Amino acid sequence: MRLTVAVICSLVAVQLWVTLLAGELKVGYYDDKCSGVEDVVKSHVIKAIILNRGNGAALVRLIFHDCFVRGCDGSVLLDASGVNPRPEKVAPVSIGLEGFDILEEIKADLERRCPGVVSCADILIFAARDASSILSNGRVRFDVPAGRLDGLVSSADEAQAELPEPTFTIRQLIDSFARKNFTVEELVVLSGAHSVGDGHCSSFAARLAAPPDQITPSYRNLLNYKCSRGGGADPAVVNNARDEDLATVARFMPAFVGKLRPVSALDNTYYRNNLDKVVNFNSDWQLLTQDETRGHVHEYADNAALWDHDFAASLLKLSKLPMPAGSKGEIRNKCSSINHR
Repeated sequence: MRLTVAVICSLVAVQLWVTLLAGELKVGYYDDKCSGVEDVVKSHVIKAIILNRGNGAALVRLIFHDCFVRGCDGSVLLDASGVNPRPEKVAPVSIGLEGFDILEEIKADLERRCPGVVSCADILIFAARDASSILSNGRVRFDVPAGRLDGLVSSADEAQAELPEPTFTIRQLIDSFARKNFTVEELVVLSGAHSVGDGHCSSFAARLAAPPDQITPSYRNLLNYKCSRGGGADPAVVNNARDEDLATVARFMPAFVGKLRPVSALDNTYYRNNLDKVVNFNSDWQLLTQDETRGHVHEYADNAALWDHDFAASLLKLSKLPMPAGSKGEIRNKCSSINHR
């Protein structure tokens, strides 16, 4: 039987799917396939963070949103299309997701160097790892095993069902993480990512009227002030009061002025803020409502080096969440869309 070029290419693609899906992730996966992949990714991440440190926080958030839904398959990167008008990134729980343009730039650079070799899923993991390292001044570090495929499916409904929400109770948080095989301690560890980044006022609206035993009144007043300045919009407010502007903190929380820092950093300040009830989301405060989670909050508030180590280990575990059994994948030409079929 004669095979056309198109059929041969299709068979090769299918074989690639089978081979990669059957293979194990490994450190140095691209060493003999596309030399210098991780260096290219890191250079782009450094440039993006120099331009705006918020880009680093956005990349750290993306690893969580991607891997918690359908495993680490780059599905969160897909744009809406005629075939799929509601991908993960349009889900309400995905409000404020950013960093897509950075990953697309990295992908374009790697496509010029090694066409059709490096998956967007791997690029996302590399970028999140590098952003974590840079924002923590090198204290959060781990080697990334690679060899992932890019998924073909992305669903806003699935993202809404799988991702924990900022309004969750402690029971809902524990159950959500347990479904992904994460322990209560790892829930507390990964929550520490809220030491950087920001959140939209709609995500913590109920906190604006919460009682003093849930939120420090002066901080609640600060949040009310910041959210009221949106003019009917849904403004974003930094997650960490440490990163607020001096004038606002001096007005509402003068005793906190000494805790301000010149740049945001991925560190254990989240846990100290939580104990002081100076956190944005209900899901943050909920960690103080259960004995085990509260104990871990105290543990990491007291030991910054321990949190650095455990956060790196938890990110590594997160990066290994697999695609659903039987899933097919590919190496996308662009991170925002599946390849033409």
